Amino acid sequence: MFERISLRRRLVNQLMLGLLFAGAILAAVPFFFISWYVLQKGLGALSVEFFTQTPVGPGQQGGGMANAIVGSSIMLTLASLLGIPWGMAAGIYLSEYGRGKTAQTLRFAVDLLTSVPSIVVGIFIYGVIVIHFGFSAYAGGAALAVIMIPIVARSTEEILKLTPQHIREAGLGLGLPRWRVILRIVLPGSRAALLTGVMLALARVAGETAPLLFTALGNQFFSHSLSEPTSSLPVQIYNFAKSGYPDMEAMAWGGALVLVLFVFIINLVTRALMGMRWN
Repeated sequence: MFERISLRRRLVNQLMLGLLFAGAILAAVPFFFISWYVLQKGLGALSVEFFTQTPVGPGQQGGGMANAIVGSSIMLTLASLLGIPWGMAAGIYLSEYGRGKTAQTLRFAVDLLTSVPSIVVGIFIYGVIVIHFGFSAYAGGAALAVIMIPIVARSTEEILKLTPQHIREAGLGLGLPRWRVILRIVLPGSRAALLTGVMLALARVAGETAPLLFTALGNQFFSHSLSEPTSSLPVQIYNFAKSGYPDMEAMAWGGALVLVLFVFIINLVTRALMGMRWN
């Protein structure tokens, strides 16, 4: 009797594992099809000039998206400088001090901000910054930071909640103040997972177009100041894709491939960090 039960359990276990594996394959199929299609369309547009030159006029040969790549890098850096510290601070507060009405209000605001469409964020930054100071890389970075903050906050909160409570109690038992326990014990123990959440937030905002249309606007050349309209890869892809010129459409596919490769690299780095041992 026990042998029949054990056999049935093994069969059910193998069946469930097979279903999970099939579900994972089905979930990955759209990604592989999209990646392969973008690779076919965009690989021919990639060259040294693509990464080193600015766009040329409609119907002309050559040119690249160097200004858009540099502009996107600048705005992602600005967004990270603003969004990561604030997001991690909010996540730490919700995880370690998340009791009472203040924490409930903050958690509700973070959840609400996560679900706000990115175009609404762009309109908000337009009303707060652009109307008074004009289109700029600063405004674009601020819009991306607003999108990053709730993502980083929620991932930080959930990651820190996985730290066993007895580790915090051990630090407190040694006489350490609570803030030092958080900074010296809790955060270092979750470093790889926290970096994973940050990188996923970067991958999330890297392809945003709508908020940058309202904030950074765009530029066919390199910007000489962060206070000027600044080109970005998603906006330039959007403009080239609707231009109607085959050369520009090919460049748009090349830009889309660069974005896909960026997200792919982010995921590889994330996996490497997850498997890394931190001393």
